[in-house]
Amino acid sequence: MGGWAIAVHGGAGVDPKLPEERQEEARRVLRRCLGVGAAGLRAGRPAVDVVEMVVRELETDPVFNSGRGSALTQEGTVEMEASIMDGRGRRCGAVSGLTTVKNPVSLARLVMDRSPHSYLAFHGAEDFAREQGVEVVDNSYFITDENVRMLKLAKEANSIVYDYRVPVPSADTCSASAGLVGATTDGGMQMNGLPISIYAPETVGCVAVDSGGWCAAATSTGGLMNKMSGRIGDSPLIGSGTYACGACAVSCTGEGEAIIRSTLARDVAALMEYKGLGLQEAVDYALKERLDEGKAGLIAVSRNGEVANGFNTVGMFRGCATEDGFMDVAIW
Repeated sequence: MGGWAIAVHGGAGVDPKLPEERQEEARRVLRRCLGVGAAGLRAGRPAVDVVEMVVRELETDPVFNSGRGSALTQEGTVEMEASIMDGRGRRCGAVSGLTTVKNPVSLARLVMDRSPHSYLAFHGAEDFAREQGVEVVDNSYFITDENVRMLKLAKEANSIVYDYRVPVPSADTCSASAGLVGATTDGGMQMNGLPISIYAPETVGCVAVDSGGWCAAATSTGGLMNKMSGRIGDSPLIGSGTYACGACAVSCTGEGEAIIRSTLARDVAALMEYKGLGLQEAVDYALKERLDEGKAGLIAVSRNGEVANGFNTVGMFRGCATEDGFMDVAIW
């Protein structure tokens, strides 16, 4: 075994004009979360505990799109989703359509550990949360003023907006900015044949391998700004946004519909298992050959303590740490 290792991400598809102060804020959060995860692994915690713990931290901080700070639906509410998978026995749990659960990833863990099912959604998931005594809050807890303003711009542009962490312009420039957001859809990217605007989703995820060589992965998100109520992306779908097995653990981020079609996370594992590729080779192959024209990124660890990442977007918020003391946080 190569020792423990951990990787985190805060989303792929970074705006190249993202202000430096926002970049540093993102790096600060990633460093802190890596520190939390590394401390857990150093203390001998199992990988599945560590990925849950780290994603909880990311959900609590409004910097990224999960938990507090989640993207808003067309109705101005938050609907969150998350999943977790333990490579030991390939156990998994997932949730969607959450509106009051403070930490969706922990409810996903409870679905895995305390229910006969792998996936619960909407009212059923909320009822299960209350049965389990999970902390719940009013939906307003997850909503930030910045996201309310960005939803307004998205509605004015009649577009789904991905990059909502870029500071919102002042009121006197909102109409011009809305025009810019809409303009990017002309001859630009499409999702399932429909135009979208700026591409920078900020799902969060964590993968880890513990000192015993067991891998785990967790992913959490608020989805797309101005999404239709009821939309489900790749993050809670085992094999698409999240996967862990005896060989590796993977967490994806990006264009959810493309990740779903390609079963991206499982493909990385399959390439290792059936084609004999190394971890980074499998990541590179999956991103190049399986996404068609989709845009995405992912992080991965292997049972041997290797860490890999890849993305076909401008950038991806990411970081990793290993037992030998290496730690790195990057965006571009």
